[in-house]
Amino acid sequence: MNLEKVIFGFFIVLALTLNFAFFVGDMANPLYHNTFILFAALIVSLITTILKFGDSSHMGAIFFATSLVADIQLLVAAIIWGWAAHISLAGVTPAAMVTVVSVSGGALLANIVSVVLLVAETLSIRR
Repeated sequence: MNLEKVIFGFFIVLALTLNFAFFVGDMANPLYHNTFILFAALIVSLITTILKFGDSSHMGAIFFATSLVADIQLLVAAIIWGWAAHISLAGVTPAAMVTVVSVSGGALLANIVSVVLLVAETLSIRR
């Protein structure tokens, strides 16, 4: 068993599941979307990106690219929510929350692509 692949697979799947946990629920209602889950999804996504930073293979480059996309999407979602909660006079409006959840949906799609690629890579390995 390759420990490096186990750790990478763990973080890729954890990033997907945390992102999904944040995404599910009424888009306009902040009660369905926990800030700590968004923060955890961002941190795990960043860890996943760091794990693939030095991989020079083609598949490694694709994993790195999908991780970067998820990082940027989750960071933008966190910034929008932070702006709405702490700077905007209107507060966290339903429109702001829909934007946050929609952007995190883009990160969810990038994470799904990563997991599909991970499964495809795993299935292509011949014993």
